[in-house]
Amino acid sequence: MELAGVHRVYFIGIGGIGMSALARYFVRSGKEVAGYDKVPTPLTRALESEGAYVHYADSVAEVPGAFKEAAGTLVVYTPAVPASHAELAFFRQEGFQVVKRSQLLGMISRETRCLAVAGTHGKTTTSCILAHLLKEAGLEVMAFLGGVSEDFGSNFLMEGTEFSVVEADEYDRSFLWLEPEVACVTSMDADHLDIYGDDATLKATFAEFARKVRPGGTLVVRNGLPLQGLTYGIDDDAQYTIRNLRTEEGAYRFDIHTPEHTYRSVRFAKPGRHNLLNGLAAFTMAVQVAPQPDRLVKALATFKGVERRFSYKLNTEQLIFIDDYAHHPTEIDAVCDAIREMHPGREILAVFQPHLFSRTRDFGAEFARSLSRFDAIWLLDIYPAREEPIEGIDSAWLLGQIRNPRKRLIEKSRLIPEITRENPQILLTIGAGDIGLEVNPIKDALSHAS
Repeated sequence: MELAGVHRVYFIGIGGIGMSALARYFVRSGKEVAGYDKVPTPLTRALESEGAYVHYADSVAEVPGAFKEAAGTLVVYTPAVPASHAELAFFRQEGFQVVKRSQLLGMISRETRCLAVAGTHGKTTTSCILAHLLKEAGLEVMAFLGGVSEDFGSNFLMEGTEFSVVEADEYDRSFLWLEPEVACVTSMDADHLDIYGDDATLKATFAEFARKVRPGGTLVVRNGLPLQGLTYGIDDDAQYTIRNLRTEEGAYRFDIHTPEHTYRSVRFAKPGRHNLLNGLAAFTMAVQVAPQPDRLVKALATFKGVERRFSYKLNTEQLIFIDDYAHHPTEIDAVCDAIREMHPGREILAVFQPHLFSRTRDFGAEFARSLSRFDAIWLLDIYPAREEPIEGIDSAWLLGQIRNPRKRLIEKSRLIPEITRENPQILLTIGAGDIGLEVNPIKDALSHAS
């Protein structure tokens, strides 16, 4: 399929973080853009303000007339959309060009010098840091991000088309559509077992992704992973490594040792060793294509962050409120470690919304162990996303495995009054579902109460 003949693009699930970035690309490229999603969100409202038409009922009658013409119309969907979706069925029956989001991302990025970030954890933050570094280095770059960058105020950046930064998503083997010039694998922990079945199959698919790197390209790998490439790590024998790590005025200071040079007293302000590794991964990728590494070092110091990735919503002597997307035991551990490092001795109340019945079932013991580390833990109902319920798997089942005397189930409607009554020293909201929509109301209530 050639994109040159496409005049209109219709997105089924346009409000998704990856889909909306692609929609923004086509709006910026002068195409007509429309789409469907279940409910209005800040992302869909932003798209509407930028010129896209969005509706919220699965009805062919709601599709604008021009988008019902197969000639010149491209239809994009995600694996989360069921085959029974009325609009998707219509477009397929009528012979439209219908592609998955990942296939379209592969087509767009193939025309660029693509830098792709893969891994079960760290993709979004690493991609946002990488896009920031390349932009600050003066390169002509566009970026399709899986989160809202606080540096750009968007999940999409377009400063040119020579380079592209993309997240290489392992879900549904989506990343196998990509052919990057520089690729990175940050982690290969077991996840998405509803797709892969077992950990060995997941790891084999990451190895298949690694072989997608273009001839003459570069694979960057976190030290210790079973892949061959340029390695990065902290205080180890990696080719790119952080040494002399210390904290100063709420930020990290360290040296970066590379095979060619040592960059001294580098500053990076995002808390947590996991974020340090994300920053080092981005630097290692960027230095493969950027001609002035010193500009990359300076840009590390100015990176602001990503919404819902260790985002401070309130930070006062009386109360700290942090919000994070963590939805896997490894990610929850990383957030807990970062808080303990940055705010030692303070009690943490964590509110967690499990994401997917299958993930909760597959990692129940690991979730329980990670969540037991907080001083108090409250669980919301499981966010189902694309799944139907699994008998016997719910938040009460998970709660029963958590060893913490201050554990409880809580309804969303009771969050604000119960948090206010608890008066925590540190409040942490975590999860990949719609808990993010509760963050600003919680922040406003706590600000008012204080």
